[in-house]
Amino acid sequence: MSVSVFEHPLLSGLLGDDEVSAYFSASADIGAMLRFEAALAAAEAAEGVIPARAAEKIGAACDALEPDFGRLKQSTQRDGVCVPELVRQLRAALDAEISAHVHFGATSQDVIDTALVLRLKDALRILAARLDALDDNLADLADRFGENPLMAHTRMQRALPIRVADKVTAWRRPLSELGARLAETGGRLLRLQLGGPVGTLEALGDKGQAVADRLAADLGLSSDGCWHTDRQALVELAGWFSQVSGALGKIGSDVALLAQNEVGAIRLAGGGTSSAMAHKQNPVAAETLVTLARFNATLVSGMHHALVHENERSGSAWTLEWMLLPQMAVAVGAGLNTALRLTGAVEAFGDPGGDGQVQR
Repeated sequence: MSVSVFEHPLLSGLLGDDEVSAYFSASADIGAMLRFEAALAAAEAAEGVIPARAAEKIGAACDALEPDFGRLKQSTQRDGVCVPELVRQLRAALDAEISAHVHFGATSQDVIDTALVLRLKDALRILAARLDALDDNLADLADRFGENPLMAHTRMQRALPIRVADKVTAWRRPLSELGARLAETGGRLLRLQLGGPVGTLEALGDKGQAVADRLAADLGLSSDGCWHTDRQALVELAGWFSQVSGALGKIGSDVALLAQNEVGAIRLAGGGTSSAMAHKQNPVAAETLVTLARFNATLVSGMHHALVHENERSGSAWTLEWMLLPQMAVAVGAGLNTALRLTGAVEAFGDPGGDGQVQR
């Protein structure tokens, strides 16, 4: 049993996304943190901040470390974050002469935020590929059924005849725009976080920017200053998640209405069955898209609350992000997978007169 539906042994089959969820696992999180620590040491050695030998040893220790997750959990209860204990475990694996150079000049938020961005970078690549695949599915629907007539409905009442292509175009347009916008959003999001305790990199002196630039380049991120309290890019991403989910929910809502027995303007393969009524084929995938859209629309407001950080660093607003953003990412991933299955299951689409006769 799990509190989260995305990890629930049963409900995750309907609402989950194992591929995207993997980027928010504890092992993925710690792995990205260790990658940061190794790259930080290498960048500092390249700029003469720490000895080259220390960077080599730290990098090897990061590769070899098998974290004690039990101790990390206990320390998180005390410290609010796992980084102090992770650094302790990393230092314990090194000689005293080398251990002093671990995590030099950085703070816990630098590690955690950069680790998040590194994982989001990979997750967004997956989501972008799914958006492209969904557009292909929708284009295929337009090719196969586009000239079939369909009755338009406005305010849930019959309006005027349209074509299936008109309906599909309305589905494709927002998703295409959101796909194009992802590159802009990613450009603002995929940034190194390195500010030190109060955002000024005081421990690195005049080497701070050079270290940051080297570290960012090694991690495949941009470097444009500290954003400890500037969470606009993460909130923009949350908005993008919600907008994609909303566009998918629109498709789901339309398909559920079109599939009604009284309308009969679309036929789907593999509909959901009923325990009591053998004749039913429930549009479960379409309904799921609506649910996920409403879920992300609810959570995005919480991410706006997380914009309010006190002074130079916040604990409460930061923690709220951890509770919301991963769920939003998994929800949009699940939505895209569901939409791919749904659009791939259309067997017939169109209705010339609203008489329930589906057009092949």
